[in-house]
Amino acid sequence: MPATPASPADLTRARRERDRDALASGGIVDVLVIGGGITGAGVALDAATRGLSTALVEAADLAFGTSRWSSKLIHGGLRYLAHGDVAVAWESAVERSHLMGTIAPHLIRPLPHVMPAFDDTALRDRALVGAGLRAADLLRVAARTPRGALARPRRVKAEQVLTLVPAIDASRLRGGTVHWDGQVVDDARLVTSIARTAAAYGTSVLTRTRAISVSGEGARVRDMLSGAEYDIRARHVIVATGVWTGTLDPATRILPSRGSHAVLDPAALGFPRAALTVPVPHERGRFVFALPTTDGPVIAGITDEPEPAPMPDVPLAPAADIDWILEQLSSALSRPLSRADVIGTYAGLRPLVAPAEGANADDTADISRRHLVERTSDGAIVVTGGKLTTYRRMAQDAVDALDLGSASITAATPLVGAQPYRTPASRGVPARLVRHYGAEAARVAAWASSDPALLAPVAPGVGVLGVEIVHAIRAEGALSIDDIVERRTRLSVTPASLARARERVIEIACSVDPAMEGS
Repeated sequence: MPATPASPADLTRARRERDRDALASGGIVDVLVIGGGITGAGVALDAATRGLSTALVEAADLAFGTSRWSSKLIHGGLRYLAHGDVAVAWESAVERSHLMGTIAPHLIRPLPHVMPAFDDTALRDRALVGAGLRAADLLRVAARTPRGALARPRRVKAEQVLTLVPAIDASRLRGGTVHWDGQVVDDARLVTSIARTAAAYGTSVLTRTRAISVSGEGARVRDMLSGAEYDIRARHVIVATGVWTGTLDPATRILPSRGSHAVLDPAALGFPRAALTVPVPHERGRFVFALPTTDGPVIAGITDEPEPAPMPDVPLAPAADIDWILEQLSSALSRPLSRADVIGTYAGLRPLVAPAEGANADDTADISRRHLVERTSDGAIVVTGGKLTTYRRMAQDAVDALDLGSASITAATPLVGAQPYRTPASRGVPARLVRHYGAEAARVAAWASSDPALLAPVAPGVGVLGVEIVHAIRAEGALSIDDIVERRTRLSVTPASLARARERVIEIACSVDPAMEGS
């Protein structure tokens, strides 16, 4: 299979081995980042774009943890306004503007959200919703997000509500509101794109590399493929390991919160054209939602429940969480949702920063989503908390804490593949590739130059194309079948799709890399 022209952003097995050998031989880097989620990848990119030599180590794979289990929203903080946390809402609106405008416009689409009003919706609640949407729109304007990216909120009639979400209960519908927010096509792909952009600036990205011990001068690590241990020397160390921060820095108190999601058959909601947002009764500023995706399924969520230790590598969504989500959404629908409508489930763990001693921490839904940057007793920097939308600001603050005198440029640094969201596909390039890879779509399609069958889906009724498997290995650092189906293509989110596609994925992957794990 002929290779397309190499890119400095490409992550490959061979590059990993070269970078590992260079670091194991005693080479010293300016910044060592521990953790390959969205925060760690963001830190690596921020450091590398300041001209600092940078290495990132991740025990498993990019986006292995919380970062791939989000609600896929790049949002402006409407919920935080309802809780009176204006600072977090403002930070969210600013970062959303950067992401949709410069950083990753190819991966984020504007998504309309419908909030229906029924006969029994109190006038006070309608007024509060309207006030919240107006305040959120003021933040959008202040953050310089153009209306071309996100339109203003507006009131709509019942007929328009039903056009957008046909499954809503029409018998008691009075109308509703529509507001707009960002939706990332794939959160794991966003992480991979950030890491690849950091690699293009010279970052060494070492997955399957577990930090055993960390200090302010480096880390002892274990290569999880070979079992070999070695030291990485660094002038500065930044720990970005989310809910697992306590394993490397017990002094940082994290309260993990479980956010469960149900993945629904879109037919259950009448193939919605907008997200459905439903307030949770008797809980201020809390909502459930059903979010249509570009690939078909509807993501419904979200819970906010404490997760007891020890932290699982892959959290599961309990049956009670899924039933609660279905119940809340069903209150707005003409037909109640049932387990038969669920085609997949998943859960993520939020790394919430524990409130100060004496503060109420019984309800994780009330804990602020602000992030924490602090220096440990041995000189490392820890960054945690926050959320997907604000990863870039978290990374900037973490590198700023090194006090090196340089300024962050990541707000104006496009990721690999960045182009306007609505850029049309070139002739012969499937539209799906443009949605998922942006300006790299033609390059991904070119992997089929010697085998046109790679432009076909990997299974009937599955959107993923064969060339995506090749690209995952040749450019995105996939070392195993699980890396491909769990984090590069997300086939595993719907088990039925994975079952149909797995054999073909293994066939393609092994033809590209015979050393592929899990084949």
